[in-house]
Amino acid sequence: MGRLFGTDGVRGVANADLTAELALGLSVAAAHVLAEAGTFEGHRATAVVGRDPRASGEFLEAAVVAGLASAGVDVLRVGVLPTPAVAHLTAALGADLGVMLSASHNAMPDNGIKFFARGGHKLADDLEDRIESVYEEHRTGAPWQRPTGAGVGRVTSYDQGLDQYVAHLIGVLPNRLDGLRIVLDEAHGAAARVSPEAFARAGAEIVTIGASPDGLNINEGCGSTHLEQLQAAVVEHGAHLGIAHDGDADRCLAVDHTGAEVDGDQILAVLALGMRERGVLRRDTVVATVMSNLGFKLAMEREGLQFVETAVGDRYVLEEMKASGYALGGEQSGHVIALDHATTGDGTLTGLLLAARVAETGRTLKDLAAVMERLPQVLINVPDVDKSRVKTSTELSVAVADAERELGETGRVLLRPSGTEPLVRVMVEAADIEQARSVAGRLADVVKTALG
Repeated sequence: MGRLFGTDGVRGVANADLTAELALGLSVAAAHVLAEAGTFEGHRATAVVGRDPRASGEFLEAAVVAGLASAGVDVLRVGVLPTPAVAHLTAALGADLGVMLSASHNAMPDNGIKFFARGGHKLADDLEDRIESVYEEHRTGAPWQRPTGAGVGRVTSYDQGLDQYVAHLIGVLPNRLDGLRIVLDEAHGAAARVSPEAFARAGAEIVTIGASPDGLNINEGCGSTHLEQLQAAVVEHGAHLGIAHDGDADRCLAVDHTGAEVDGDQILAVLALGMRERGVLRRDTVVATVMSNLGFKLAMEREGLQFVETAVGDRYVLEEMKASGYALGGEQSGHVIALDHATTGDGTLTGLLLAARVAETGRTLKDLAAVMERLPQVLINVPDVDKSRVKTSTELSVAVADAERELGETGRVLLRPSGTEPLVRVMVEAADIEQARSVAGRLADVVKTALG
């Protein structure tokens, strides 16, 4: 069996790859593994379970709840809430684990299962591997040890979760949003109720789109993966800015008053400068991935801030932040982690903090985001090659070195094997888009010949 857990939980087509049986079995395995790891510390275990509004989440939630309760875990069902809300409630309620059912920005047929440990933190790789191992052992015949009688878990609906989470968000804002008109695109997802409530309580005048989930329309032509509707709505309503979430609202992209996109790198830059002014940007450092635009790194250097680079994936950003005590990190895709207030990327919180900076300064988002200039970036996927030889091919290393000399200080080359497909991603940044395209095309040709 291939590894079930990817970089963000277990994900696949619901009822095909991700079945009720798999959801139930993984939940039982998670209960057993976390108990063995000492998470439950000898007391009756409790789990927080939430989901996004996908239709498949209904039966998958039932399977997860059944698995946990059958393993002796009491379950608090919080219903449709964002992923960061489930993480927050796992910590706030002192639960031993949390489970979120969502496939994030993926299309509706997909769904996923994400586990959180005590404190609302994502599981380490070794715990995920152990859950897989235990699940596979029992799938192939070893019987579960099942409690009976009073030992089985009890299931309760926890209806206070939304208000509790929104109160947390409002409580950490540095200032109110009075005077701002903001368009919110909820991607017909998990934040359709939470985000408008939070922005309204913070004082903003709001216009909402993509806030009518029916179980089938999540991420469909809207949200952070499709900004066109938000861009048009911001201009139409004369809004100061727009905020877009994905299906589970762990990411945030923005639109300025002219309808121009403000990506995760720009959001990080704006928030970093605001946090430094307030004295809460620890060690004057921001954490981001190797895929961040070179313009972000140059802007941070110009502003006297430190930039720490990690592998692609918000989990690696979070690991570096926790290990080194940093307060802010994220990805170009809009996963932004404000570690003093959240244990994972939180799109609603990010949007609130960004809007608070606009309100605090009285400047437009366009003006604030201009602190960094996005250099032209070209990405080419080269399929059907031996991606394992990216770092060992002499021909390829020579070509990369030649490209880096040509680009100089205002350009960058990144070759990255895909984690899930037999392909290599060639990314080139340059001050000029035509130069970026030319260099990327030449490197893609070398990848084909050297690794094909």
